[in-house]
Amino acid sequence: MVLYEYPFNESIRTMLRLEHLFDRLGRLLPRDEAVDHHYALATLFEIMDVSSRADLKSDVLKDLERQRTQFNSYRGNPSISEEALDDVIRRIDHAFDGLNNLAGKAGHSLNSNEWLMGIRSRISIPGGTCEFDLPAYYAWQQHEPARRRADLNGWIGTLMPLAEALKLVLALLRDSGVPHKVMSQGGQYQQSLPAGRVYQLLRLRIDPALQLVPEISGHRLMVLVRLMRQDAEGRLKPAGTDASFELTLCT
Repeated sequence: MVLYEYPFNESIRTMLRLEHLFDRLGRLLPRDEAVDHHYALATLFEIMDVSSRADLKSDVLKDLERQRTQFNSYRGNPSISEEALDDVIRRIDHAFDGLNNLAGKAGHSLNSNEWLMGIRSRISIPGGTCEFDLPAYYAWQQHEPARRRADLNGWIGTLMPLAEALKLVLALLRDSGVPHKVMSQGGQYQQSLPAGRVYQLLRLRIDPALQLVPEISGHRLMVLVRLMRQDAEGRLKPAGTDASFELTLCT
């Protein structure tokens, strides 16, 4: 099954973008080729750009606090394991404290590294990091993989409190939804959302054998899914066919 996710607000949209970037960084870092570490560094700069949003840190802390309050309200419920509850709250406390104790925005301390900032200023220019433009960076790329990786881990370490907090917030958010099977009619599915209930994330799973791509739109009152199919040139066209898929709404 192919999973698609649709955020209902800008805060979750930013968190999903950062999760995507941290996942890419985690895939590139263990590799040994200099070109992989180049793109790991480019990803690090992208994370710094996205996380520079002024209210990101406070949004994540508020979400963690909201989750902590919610889980604490479950205490004394005989159908919920106290041990499991304590474990979740302990993870929330750890993520909250780590992010709260982080001075400034994530990666802020890296701005004082002139060598890194020199690379950052040129990495978006096509071919801007050639050896004749940045000889010191080219020399760094000739180091042993373990040495480059150690440097990268040191720089990435300043972002880890944010990565841990994001991972937990999104995991708890995804766990809050209950998946259910739905059927589109003529390639479209529409669902009204109950008034007074705020959803933050939609998750959609669809069989890849159907060769359909969902276009999702929604707001606090309604969700609309249009099933599309790519033509020979890759353009999306309405499929117009009935199809089933799995839908999850997360609060």
